[in-house]
Amino acid sequence: MLFNSAIFFLFLPLVLLLYWVAQRNLKLQNVILLVSSYVFYGWWDYRFLMLIATSTIVDYFVGIQIYNSKETATKKKWMLASIIFNLGLLGFFKYYNFFVNSWIESLSLLGYTVQNSWTLNIILPVGISFYTFQTLSYSIDIKRGKLKPTTNFISFAAFVSFFPQLVAGPIERASNLLPQILTSRVFTKRKIASGVKLIIWGFFLKLVVADRAAIYVDAVYNNVENHDGITFMVATVFFAFQIYGDFAGYSLIAIGIAKLFGLELMVNFNRPYFAASVGEFWKRWHISLSTWFKDYVYIPLGGNKSKKGRYLFNLFITFLISGLWHGANWTFVIWGAINGLYLIAETLIFKKKRSGLINIALTFVLINLTWVFFRANSLSEAVLIFKDMFTNFGIPYIGGRDDITAPVYTVIAIFILVLSELKREFFNNYLVLPKYLKATATHLRYGIIVFIIFYLGVFGNSQFIYFQF
Repeated sequence: MLFNSAIFFLFLPLVLLLYWVAQRNLKLQNVILLVSSYVFYGWWDYRFLMLIATSTIVDYFVGIQIYNSKETATKKKWMLASIIFNLGLLGFFKYYNFFVNSWIESLSLLGYTVQNSWTLNIILPVGISFYTFQTLSYSIDIKRGKLKPTTNFISFAAFVSFFPQLVAGPIERASNLLPQILTSRVFTKRKIASGVKLIIWGFFLKLVVADRAAIYVDAVYNNVENHDGITFMVATVFFAFQIYGDFAGYSLIAIGIAKLFGLELMVNFNRPYFAASVGEFWKRWHISLSTWFKDYVYIPLGGNKSKKGRYLFNLFITFLISGLWHGANWTFVIWGAINGLYLIAETLIFKKKRSGLINIALTFVLINLTWVFFRANSLSEAVLIFKDMFTNFGIPYIGGRDDITAPVYTVIAIFILVLSELKREFFNNYLVLPKYLKATATHLRYGIIVFIIFYLGVFGNSQFIYFQF
């Protein structure tokens, strides 16, 4: 079930009505959360429900066993069981065919012919990369003594499957979300209003910025042989805003919907394209994933407390794994590796924190170069795009016959987004309205945004990019 589908706009009000009618009964509220989350997830494919249910049962049981075990070695064995199960589940569904095909291609380069009979017709379950990380961190945090396991299975299952953030994050820690689910929630107009505003802005990012940019980006990146360097540059910049609008939009909608249920999710994006370095960019982009890799991969490898060579190696490996997490394709591995190399270079060259418009612009260019690998369908296409960017300067593509206005509308959408984020980044403390004007200005602003969504938005049940991860 998609946030931008008609069925969701019937589903959400019904669930909210039942949920708040049961306000005085916490157990019933959590049952409603759980059932609605399973309906939401099963809407894609009911077979996926078995996977998330199994993952929930395993980590619920493992968490209790880790906590109750007296011996450190026994605790480690149970934690290892959780790691093997969750990564095994993720690895089989997401990476089995990738590694088999890579193995076959490697043998063919050595002159061996292997029939491609090892691959399987596997459907990638939506959101599996997200909820396996969420349940895995639960078990690890219990082993580290940072968290006590819950014995309330319904509440734990609701935490794992909470539908607003189930399929594309934010990746929530049990220490943040689970206590909220275990505690009574109170209906407040302020939280509802805050949630609605986030949802509106999230839909602007998705339907107006991301989906409008996608028309041009897809036309170019899905037909790379017929375009020139300038077109690829424009398409790549558009993709930078497409993926930001798509993913940040989803996160804002998820956070906003959670507020409608009286729950708070973590902030997942913080105006990343105003970062003055690649390191700062990764502190602002997909924050829930970046902090997850920091806490559960980078620090266990030794973090920055190791010798400099080892510290840089830890940094590179973390980004390499992050790239592989994003997709079973060598383009994502290269994307992660380049970001890792960026951070290594910054660590070796720059000793002080950078700032200023020049550094912001430079960082934006560097990140855009990596987006080529992220968006390209294959490594060979990425190489062709880079080659044409610097050698093939022809007449830029301005849009197809069906929608020649797509680039124009995309530029308008990006302009609105940049103005809004510019204000928040640099002028938020200066442009303050008197109290008696705030409410009117807020209503007017979001009314205009809703109008823009209906006028410029692309409506067609388009999926969010991160669903494929």
